Amino acid sequence: MDIIQSYFLNPNQRVYWLYLVSTLCLIAIYGVFVYFASGQIIIKKSKLTSYWFHPSAILDYLYFVLNTLIKVFLLAPLLLSAKTIALWIWQGLSYLKPDMMYSIQLPSTVIIAIYSLSLFVVSDFTRYWLHRFLHTIPILWAFHKVHHSCEVLNPISFYRIHPVENLLFGIRYSLSTGLVTGVCLWLFGAKLGVWTILGCNAFIFIFLLLGANLRHSHIYLYYPKFIERFFISPAQHQLHHTAQFANKNYGGYLGIWDFIFGSWQSAADIEKPKRFGFPKTMAQPYRTLGGLLFQPFIDILHIGKKRDEKRQKQQQNVS
Repeated sequence: MDIIQSYFLNPNQRVYWLYLVSTLCLIAIYGVFVYFASGQIIIKKSKLTSYWFHPSAILDYLYFVLNTLIKVFLLAPLLLSAKTIALWIWQGLSYLKPDMMYSIQLPSTVIIAIYSLSLFVVSDFTRYWLHRFLHTIPILWAFHKVHHSCEVLNPISFYRIHPVENLLFGIRYSLSTGLVTGVCLWLFGAKLGVWTILGCNAFIFIFLLLGANLRHSHIYLYYPKFIERFFISPAQHQLHHTAQFANKNYGGYLGIWDFIFGSWQSAADIEKPKRFGFPKTMAQPYRTLGGLLFQPFIDILHIGKKRDEKRQKQQQNVS
């Protein structure tokens, strides 16, 4: 039970209690603004209750507990730490380019700023591409469908991630953080430090504090188009959870990657989605804990079978 509670007490987790409180404050402010601007209520109490107690939401809560235990006891021991990767990078660069080792002399505050920003930007960039690959590579999509099977959205939906996908994101984190740390150690020496707030990278802390939990919600908060090109709004991510726009807005915190690589979709011009997830027939296999864990492997077997059938037809046509 302590493992589960730690998610709400750890500033590096999306559901840290302070982020949840700030989310409620943002909803209140946004709700008042919308009411006085248009006379509308952003979400009715009856709807709110139906979202939180929807079968899909209850499955989120159960899966969160199960998946957390899998992550801690099965996945964590498999991962190389970012420190190990950083050490390898530093040793490799020091061997290949010893003349550039510790070659950049800057004030410690500047080094900390460069390192903190580099960690954030590189992490977000690699997150964008892994997320995009999860959609475009059929075998990876089989696992990512677990996340997109949410029929309603709430902050715990963020954790509806298949263990294989969690493993991939863990590898991504170790590689991106290790790469940045190793390069910065090689260039700047041991003066490295990170801007932190409550032990969390300051850039990430600010984004989490300012509404990240609204992404998995039914509060359709969007930004002006110009801002959405740089920063992903909650509404943009909600669009990503619809069948129509699932191939848009892959970004984590920054919208610039989507804008550069052609997957950007503003939420300002789109009406609030009425439905998330898959059509009913496609959603059915993902409505149990067993389905969330094992359906991806069944899908992969079907992918392999279709490829074999296609290969056999091609061979028959050639002969």
